[in-house]
Amino acid sequence: MTVTTDQEVRRVVVTDLKRTQIVMYAGAGGDFNPLHTDEPFATQIAGNPTVMAHGMLTMGLASRVLTDWFGHENIRRYRARFKAPVWPGDTITATATVTSVETVDGQRRAELTVSAVNAAGVEVLSGTATAIVADEGEATVTDSGTATTAGSDEGEAT
Repeated sequence: MTVTTDQEVRRVVVTDLKRTQIVMYAGAGGDFNPLHTDEPFATQIAGNPTVMAHGMLTMGLASRVLTDWFGHENIRRYRARFKAPVWPGDTITATATVTSVETVDGQRRAELTVSAVNAAGVEVLSGTATAIVADEGEATVTDSGTATTAGSDEGEAT
């Protein structure tokens, strides 16, 4: 795969975020903070317009721009800061931009910035990531012992 500095990939990672998605995330993560799950609490006590999505849900959704580009097995680091709330009904677009490509310990690595914005253009997340860049035809061995060849959707045991 050819990856160069300043290369950018942008993806809509969720369209019309549903309350159901927020509640499902709360159940999966065990985070039932009423800001995320209780409409009267979120509006009457906290003063929000409605419940809000978990920051980690936003981070997970935004990570799709990285995993779609490099494959989940090649993401080595991902950090993010939550900058604004994400609400039910929001559409979130994530952008990953390559800031550098270096060879470290014999592997090509891309350093990236990650940003996610809502439909109004408000940045809701900013972060950084490191991804392994496999050359075309080169196998990348994952932690599970699976080899994935760049340019292929198939993996095989090693």
